[in-house]
Amino acid sequence: QVQLVESGGGLVQAGGSLRLSCTASGSISSINVMGWYRQAPGKQRNLVATITNGGTKNYADSVLGRFTISRDNIKNTVYLQMNSLKPEDTAVYYCLYRRVLTRSDYWGQGTQVTVSS
Repeated sequence: QVQLVESGGGLVQAGGSLRLSCTASGSISSINVMGWYRQAPGKQRNLVATITNGGTKNYADSVLGRFTISRDNIKNTVYLQMNSLKPEDTAVYYCLYRRVLTRSDYWGQGTQVTVSS
């Protein structure tokens, strides 16, 4: 099992910034993907960004140029720097830890991000 602890959500005005963090613990695999998904009320959970243990990144088109994902492999922590936030970024943000070899996904409890106009 892998446990994920998220932090950094909150309320911010449009144009502002927030930084999310997620730390994994437990049965950590050396080959993994960490990242963020988000879910707005009444909508499905969608990709925001992911990063492999080797540093390969993937972003949703809607956040390109505004959000930056990074990770610290020593700390098993992934970060999401969110700049130029828009009201449509409002959602619950979920941290993902994926064990590649076993195709096992683990999710954090979610952190609320609210962007006011």
